[in-house]
Amino acid sequence: MKKTILSVLSLLVLATVSVPSIVSARSTKPIVAVAEFRNNANAYWWRSGVGWELSDMLTNEMAATGAFRMVERSKLQRVLREQDLGRSGRVSKRTAARLGRITGAKYIVIGRVSAFERNTKGSSGGFGFRGIRIGGKSQKVYLAIDLRVINTTTGVISYVRTVEARAKSSGMRVGLSRRGFSGSLAKQAKTPTGKAIRAVIIEASDYLACVMVERGSCLKKYKAREQRRRSRSRDSITLD
Repeated sequence: MKKTILSVLSLLVLATVSVPSIVSARSTKPIVAVAEFRNNANAYWWRSGVGWELSDMLTNEMAATGAFRMVERSKLQRVLREQDLGRSGRVSKRTAARLGRITGAKYIVIGRVSAFERNTKGSSGGFGFRGIRIGGKSQKVYLAIDLRVINTTTGVISYVRTVEARAKSSGMRVGLSRRGFSGSLAKQAKTPTGKAIRAVIIEASDYLACVMVERGSCLKKYKAREQRRRSRSRDSITLD
């Protein structure tokens, strides 16, 4: 009987200790909203709604890191309908403060596709049969997104980052051409473009988790990556 009472008391003590710690851990996670992405690169795959799809992807990846509490898109959109961020992609101090007050977000992430290049090599011929065309293709894709993280309390940009990704494919490509429809344009999931998009989103979420929450040794890794990115950019041009 005494053992049973002690066991029950032990469980109650553990519950008393663990519940506040869970609440404390949850309360320390920054609340973040991800705005609709913008397209400054004339990417061929950009369509109406893609900006919010990229926002959703980054929201999901950031939530998966376990470092953030994310604001739902529907809650954010209701506020943006009346704010200058929704119309121009700009955030004033007043807008940031209002967004933070209504959504509870301490930070707002703003992203834009700043560069996209696609190089295709190989024969565009092959053969077709009843609207289905098969041909040899080799494709290389380069994609870059610019990120800004704005503090809703101060309206100040707290973090900035350019994230790049490269992807390639080669071999046989099957594309549907009936009525002008192309499966590779309608769905990018298995294309080099889709791989590059996913890569920059994952890299962006990991970077934000590092600089905003984890800090420590991971900062050296991202500092080294940024130095390599800048070095590649400088090497690609000739300055007088």
